[in-house]
Amino acid sequence: MTDGDLSLGVLNGPNLDLLGTREPQLYGEVGLDGILSALEALGKELGVRVTAVQSNHEGELADWIRDVGSRQDGMLVNAAAYTHTSVALRDALLAAGVPFVEVHLTNVWAREPFRHHSLLSDIAVGVVSGFGQDSYLLGMRALAAHLRPGA
Repeated sequence: MTDGDLSLGVLNGPNLDLLGTREPQLYGEVGLDGILSALEALGKELGVRVTAVQSNHEGELADWIRDVGSRQDGMLVNAAAYTHTSVALRDALLAAGVPFVEVHLTNVWAREPFRHHSLLSDIAVGVVSGFGQDSYLLGMRALAAHLRPGA
């Protein structure tokens, strides 16, 4: 496969810019740049081009989904806290019409009850949760396989 055979957007929601320093016992010691580097390396192996965004602002993320995410073959979405609250991101993802995998670093079902409900899971291709940075890598592998059936 050639580099860039597929294009995947990677959406990172609020506070994910603090990875590596924010509650490392929960979220790990790898920062967002490390996760994105690992995704780019895996992307080369899988023939996937990665375009990423991180924002603490819901409207910026909705705009990115509309302006950039909608032009991708698929997306990895870690909406962080917005997973549980944002009808705006849900609507933007539905409007984009692009398959996506919902990704979480932690096992949200082993955490506080308010994290057990996602406004995105039912419209996602799948959910990967609880594997730290590997959740992103597993999500990328699964989404690439979904986009290339029989490959």
